[in-house]
Amino acid sequence: MEQRNDSGAATMKDVADAAGVSTATVSRTLMNPEKVSSQTRQKVEQAVLDVGYFPHNLSRNFKRNESKTILVIVPDISDPFFSEVICGIENVAAQEGYLILIGDCKHQQKQEHAFINLIITKQIDGMVLLGSNIPFDASTEEQKNLPPMVMANEFTPELKLPTVHIDNLTSSFNATHYLQKLGHRRIACITGPEDMPLCKYRLEGYKKAMLRTGDKVREDYIIRSDFSHEGGAKATKRLLTMPEPPTAIFCHNDMMALGAMWQAKRMGLKLPSALSVVGFDNLKLSQYSDPPLTTIGQPRFEIGSQAMKLLLDQLQGHNINVGSCLLDADLIIRESAQAPKS
Repeated sequence: MEQRNDSGAATMKDVADAAGVSTATVSRTLMNPEKVSSQTRQKVEQAVLDVGYFPHNLSRNFKRNESKTILVIVPDISDPFFSEVICGIENVAAQEGYLILIGDCKHQQKQEHAFINLIITKQIDGMVLLGSNIPFDASTEEQKNLPPMVMANEFTPELKLPTVHIDNLTSSFNATHYLQKLGHRRIACITGPEDMPLCKYRLEGYKKAMLRTGDKVREDYIIRSDFSHEGGAKATKRLLTMPEPPTAIFCHNDMMALGAMWQAKRMGLKLPSALSVVGFDNLKLSQYSDPPLTTIGQPRFEIGSQAMKLLLDQLQGHNINVGSCLLDADLIIRESAQAPKS
């Protein structure tokens, strides 16, 4: 199975040399990975990425774009935020005859080998990342051997990828400032996971709004959670049992905000007269909550469609600028926030 290097392309021998194994081992790893040790498999897979190798027959198919499949990497497929983004991706992809394959990174270690196999065998033409990480180790130099990629929703400058997202810092500032204009001073913030860049921007926007009006940033009012209903409810219980509880809570997503409202009502508070809550994302469910949730409206469908258009431009050989494509996000005022009691 050793490949001839007719045009300067990487060969199986190049992979073998880079991995320090025989070409037979490379062949066995690619064709029957279950027959080699995990250590050997990892070395060969990394070498494949390093040298940019793929089998000759699949190379011809890839150059003709016959796979017509795009891999969308989702941080957590159970999060309803991503459904509309994926719809936007699929809408544009279908118009160009592409299929969408969804990869859930919630159990990333189990999926990593499967993702690498898709790349090695060129079963995908490109990738859309809806989170902040490539789902396997690859340096900036090694990324040159990967299929074209676009990032949507998140923004990670060090990856140097074309990116479609909103201004999370400004949106967070606006949400917090809206509560301040209503008269709130004791405003808490339920933030998401620390390793997500968008949470850092949203937390910074909250802090800037508090400092801009001279309000104190109370670290005990900042609770880190996990973007779930349960996380929002648990954080809210902590906040409302403080000696001086907040009169308003800004949550970094709608799911936590809905959990926060549920917990507050369970503790006997009337909303929004006793507690104001503002969310982020404008999930469809937020307009049907009790009371309807004030939130930041993200153009989720447009984020997905614009990201897919950027990826198609790359696949068609167009030069794409690495950097941000910023979309507008608006504060949607409903009934979950009002002026605090005097």
